[in-house]
Amino acid sequence: MVDATVQGIYRGAIRSDWNFHVEGHTTATASDPNPETSRVETPVYNWVIDHPEGTILVDTGSHPDAGDGYWPAPLYDAFEHRDADEYPLDSALAEAGYGLDDIDYVVQTHLHVDHAGGLSEFAGTDVPVYVHEEELNFAYYSAATDAGDGGYLQKDFDHDLNWRVVHRHRTTPFEDVELHHLPGHAPGLLGLLVHLEDETLLFGSDVAELEVNYEEEMPLGAGLLRDRQAWEASIQTLKELERRHDATVIFGHDPGQREANLEGWP
Repeated sequence: MVDATVQGIYRGAIRSDWNFHVEGHTTATASDPNPETSRVETPVYNWVIDHPEGTILVDTGSHPDAGDGYWPAPLYDAFEHRDADEYPLDSALAEAGYGLDDIDYVVQTHLHVDHAGGLSEFAGTDVPVYVHEEELNFAYYSAATDAGDGGYLQKDFDHDLNWRVVHRHRTTPFEDVELHHLPGHAPGLLGLLVHLEDETLLFGSDVAELEVNYEEEMPLGAGLLRDRQAWEASIQTLKELERRHDATVIFGHDPGQREANLEGWP
């Protein structure tokens, strides 16, 4: 158990159709052939781990110009992040008492636009940026071809960065901070298991964006589910880790966890 603290960083909220986040949330039936669709507001979170080995930033959020042409129009139309400019990374960190210069390490759970948009702040620095090999490969593949995933933008991650590429399914780069490979939503998604002195935290990132994805094992919608079989295995991995360590599970974008995230641990 490590004498560390974890602080959530709020980066605004994305508005999108419920069907992206929960498979079959709104479906047409014989009795209701034209159901009314609805949108949900999902917060964007980053986290700062104040650790004896250094200050670790988990994810870098959306680029502040997401709604000003930085994100392609079709992507922004589906995932509207209208207040991204109100919560740029430097200001959001400052609100929590940190500066960009305080960050010693970055861990990218994955490289989608709402997680990697602040990486440019670390371009040209020696700050190590942890990312899984499969994620980095797939992000570039997606950016260069039409056969990948539209959730990646090359200008988010194609910088002079001090990449620390993770090749294994489980690694411990810092004392009592484990990185676990959890594919499904993204091929190289990383979750974090953090053993604090009084509590163990399990950050599953977007394996389970919302509580319902985890507790009821309701899959993400097709637009956010890259590999269903891998996703199902990753959910079971999370549940095994939760049982084994009596861990508190933190979801990727759940509005119900906002207060706990911003209060931090312990």
